[in-house]
Amino acid sequence: MSGEDLKLLGTRSSSFVWRTVWALKIKGLEYTYIEENLYNKSSLLLELNPVYKKVPVLVHRGKPICESLVIIEYIDETWKENPILPEDPLERAYARFWAKFSDEKLAESAGQVLRTTGEEQAKALERMTEAMEILEREISGKKFFGGDKIGYLDIVIGWSAYWLQFLEEVGCFKAMDSTKYPCLHLWMKNFIEFPLIKKNLPTPDELLSTFRPYRNMILARTKG
Repeated sequence: MSGEDLKLLGTRSSSFVWRTVWALKIKGLEYTYIEENLYNKSSLLLELNPVYKKVPVLVHRGKPICESLVIIEYIDETWKENPILPEDPLERAYARFWAKFSDEKLAESAGQVLRTTGEEQAKALERMTEAMEILEREISGKKFFGGDKIGYLDIVIGWSAYWLQFLEEVGCFKAMDSTKYPCLHLWMKNFIEFPLIKKNLPTPDELLSTFRPYRNMILARTKG
């Protein structure tokens, strides 16, 4: 399917970028990918996202759309085939609620765990595991958060099924426990083995080579 002059600015290590890629792939849209270096941001990125200066940025017919959750909804509303969000308004509201919860409680805590050590890291890890306990109850009895097929919430939380293992390795912590979160663990396996997702993931080296220098840089600043 033609994306009608679609471009995506991103970095291959960013889960926020990849959730946008998954949405585009689900819709079967063609697009041009432009890799950005966030340590040396291009004039194009600064022009298209002057407020946050971050990726992803989707450019459709020359107009930029920023922030991954906004982008996914824009994609879903613009191209109606293969819907991502639920059609029922109440279910859509629930999906948005849990997406916001996931980003604010799970993703943000995971980032804090990677950036910290000692007591501060322990507190961030506690917040992270609390979020996982809540999501464990939410996914119980379901293959995907979207039901029998991948939907909006699966795309939003999908980073945890792949990125988490590398965050744990670099940050020297352990959050995922298959005995403690069996339903969440099964969902992660189902999600990562889904053909469209499996074909569209960064390599382990791409993630580790980004996370390790980032953590080292943050810790060096803290010590300094």
